[in-house]
Amino acid sequence: MKRAALYVMAGPVGIVAYGLVRLWGRSDDVYGPGFDWQAAHLAALAGLLLFVPGVLALSGLLPRSPWRTGAVTLTLVGLAATVVQFGADIVEGLLAEDRAEMSALAADFKAVPGVEVAFYDVVPQLFFLGLLVLAGLLAARRRLPWWSVPLLFVGIVLPVVTLDLLPIGGLCMLLALAPALPVLRERDQRVRPLAVG
Repeated sequence: MKRAALYVMAGPVGIVAYGLVRLWGRSDDVYGPGFDWQAAHLAALAGLLLFVPGVLALSGLLPRSPWRTGAVTLTLVGLAATVVQFGADIVEGLLAEDRAEMSALAADFKAVPGVEVAFYDVVPQLFFLGLLVLAGLLAARRRLPWWSVPLLFVGIVLPVVTLDLLPIGGLCMLLALAPALPVLRERDQRVRPLAVG
């Protein structure tokens, strides 16, 4: 499978992995700090970082326009804020001796003026908004089927209901974006120079 298609799949797979490891970590009613907390958040962080080339690959299926630029900008700004959030969770998990101390460290970080808006409540949501707009643009150009947009929306909303639905949400995102994979592979084959035999 070509690299662009792999990146598009890898982001949602990271979310699925995060959700599964999180469920495993919570199965003994002791989740964080510790190996399970770090493993779950590292899986999420890897998925978020892999969304970056995935989003850029998907945007390459669209002609240049203010809409494409806006969607990509929103998505990447939201991703950057979310990466900071998960990075903070990882650092807090490393520094804390127990769950109470980890919660206190998180509260201290959120108490810094602007942090809660920038990295928790508002800016990270731009990732999902931008991704939905990008999917809508791709659907309008028939690079994705119409049902990809509502399925992506379901994948985004399910973890809002409960984080225990993260694996299903990630799977919905993966299925929503998967129809673009053949188009990405075809584009990669068109732009690749012919090998000299």
